[in-house]
Amino acid sequence: MKARKKKKPAAKKKAGVKRRPAAKKRPAAKKSAWASAFAAREFGERRYWLVKSEPDVFSFNDLLRIHNKTTHWDSIRNFVARNFMRDGMKLGDRVFFYHSSTGDPGIVGICEVMRVAYPDASQFDPASDYYDKKATKEKPIWFMVDLRAVAQMTHPVPLTAIKVRKELRHMALLRIGRLSVTPVTLTEWNTITQMAESL
Repeated sequence: MKARKKKKPAAKKKAGVKRRPAAKKRPAAKKSAWASAFAAREFGERRYWLVKSEPDVFSFNDLLRIHNKTTHWDSIRNFVARNFMRDGMKLGDRVFFYHSSTGDPGIVGICEVMRVAYPDASQFDPASDYYDKKATKEKPIWFMVDLRAVAQMTHPVPLTAIKVRKELRHMALLRIGRLSVTPVTLTEWNTITQMAESL
């Protein structure tokens, strides 16, 4: 019988620095669907918005009866809505006036921004329902703008009609409906103004 060959001892692995596994790339943060509301503007560019009010608290007709048809839009206490108003709205922007919390909610009028955001005085008033003890005059938290009534809708555009229009399916009013201040695209604005003339 042939003699069995001796097995060679296994070669020792060279000691070396262990490589760390490559770090996984984090997916890029998704931009808000309404980030364009805060984007830089072209010279003279106008943007569009929607504000809500309960008609039994303050209606569009109430606004029409005020001197100069102008009011400050105060008591906003949602940070997203505040940011739209504080950082988005500019002088001359147009705004839909929407009646909410009513039997037939919908857009009833058009306003214009007459003054850009400035501190909401109610946050400093302990007697106000909208008092915020964290707010100071040096560092206000809540802001308001001045709006002037421009026109009453020939025919109010109800929420039910807005919901069935394909052009409006991505409208912020429908996607983040809890907010009292939301952006409106130019296409949405034109669609709704046309609906107001034809309903």
